[in-house]
Amino acid sequence: MEDRLSEIRGGGPPRRHNARTVAALTGNPGCTRRAVLDSAGADKPALAERLGFPARFGQSRFAITRGNAFEAQVKADGGAELLRLVAERLGVPVPAGATWTDLGGDDDRPGRSRAALTASGDGPALFDHPLLGLDVAGRRVHLEPDLVAARLAGRFHVVEIKSFPVIDGQADPAKVAAAAIQSAVYVLALRELLAAEGRDPELVSHEVVLVCPRDFTNQPVASLLDVRRQLLVLRRQLARMARVDDLLAAVPAGFTADPTADPATLAAALHQVPARYAPDCLAACELAYFCRHEARGHTGALGRPVREALGGVVEVADVLALAEGVRTPDPEQAEAAALLRAAARLRAEVLTGNPA
Repeated sequence: MEDRLSEIRGGGPPRRHNARTVAALTGNPGCTRRAVLDSAGADKPALAERLGFPARFGQSRFAITRGNAFEAQVKADGGAELLRLVAERLGVPVPAGATWTDLGGDDDRPGRSRAALTASGDGPALFDHPLLGLDVAGRRVHLEPDLVAARLAGRFHVVEIKSFPVIDGQADPAKVAAAAIQSAVYVLALRELLAAEGRDPELVSHEVVLVCPRDFTNQPVASLLDVRRQLLVLRRQLARMARVDDLLAAVPAGFTADPTADPATLAAALHQVPARYAPDCLAACELAYFCRHEARGHTGALGRPVREALGGVVEVADVLALAEGVRTPDPEQAEAAALLRAAARLRAEVLTGNPA
């Protein structure tokens, strides 16, 4: 199995996952291409560059610097302000005598994090940058949440500190959604840690504390994110990737995604493994622009709601032909064809002002 996965990625070392990449796996769970490449640890950024469709997302240096400065501000004075924010948001009194444990550094961080987070005790505690682990496609991934608040309201709470603002009580929905799924990765890893040590994994709350700047100031404000739905999706996708042999059964023999291969050869190889492109991929997958080019003329390129509404109609040209009534639909396309003809009639009525 490992030899096959090594062949797929071109013989190089597998790329390491982190919380962002693990979270991105859940964005398009039906995409076989991404599941295969991520299971093999393929270098998708290098693939995109080689194919001539480089990725165009990621944080700017300015955003990273701003985020680091905001996190340092929130954690100042031993996390006193952060403790107050978390306690108030959880609806409990601000505890006195809470401990602050910095788990950073390079000296056996996984071991120190495991010992600190599973130690018995009932006092309030804050753990800065613990290092957690999660199995992804048979490999151990190290994850570093911003902070874990323990034994507040009787449970552990993951705390995520983000630099995007909350303006008039509202934040960018896309950024909040990304923070929720990334936090779910940490919640799952922390639950698995407690379970491995014989403790109740439900001690880790499904409610994550999100700390962001309020309005256009650097004053922090906390809110709660319920990540139960994200946990369900994450577990399903990780379980799918754990069955690597099932994924590889659908991959042609000799398939490789070697980023040093000839671009035409590489593109032809990728075409053999089905993708499930959707516009959402542009913000989460390095190969999104290649897959969008490949999906041109397909209903999937218009988004999941359109693809699902049109059922088995794959080509945009077929959609137009069915709407105009110049093509007889296949049996599985009959319902979609009826909807398309009705939509075409409605459009004609709106444009002409003459109801049929």
